[in-house]
Amino acid sequence: MHRITPHHMEEAMFPPPRSTRLLAAPLVALGIALAFHSPLLAADAPRVKIANFTFTPENLTVKAGTTVTFENDDDIPHLVVATDGSFRSKALDTGDTFAFTFTKSGDFPYFCGIHPQMQGKITVSQ
Repeated sequence: MHRITPHHMEEAMFPPPRSTRLLAAPLVALGIALAFHSPLLAADAPRVKIANFTFTPENLTVKAGTTVTFENDDDIPHLVVATDGSFRSKALDTGDTFAFTFTKSGDFPYFCGIHPQMQGKITVSQ
């Protein structure tokens, strides 16, 4: 025997509008498609990890218009500074990030403003 709960009664008395039911499946499908195929998701964005006094990857190539995120996974602060002065982060504590959008092509060497022996390079192509 099927038991009727207050929730079932509420659904029977107040069903969702037909338009809501018709839109739900396509919206769920769209969300799934975007989650797996969208190039705009943050997880897909290029990242440079800072750990053990190194930038990883040390050399990264991206297309113009790409935003690169630097993430400090070290237990001490670091600064990300472009050799040509085009970008500079604040002091990044553990877990902090700095993002920069590279709008023109070229090579952009950078270093840690606190530990200058730490170096890397972003190459930007058209």
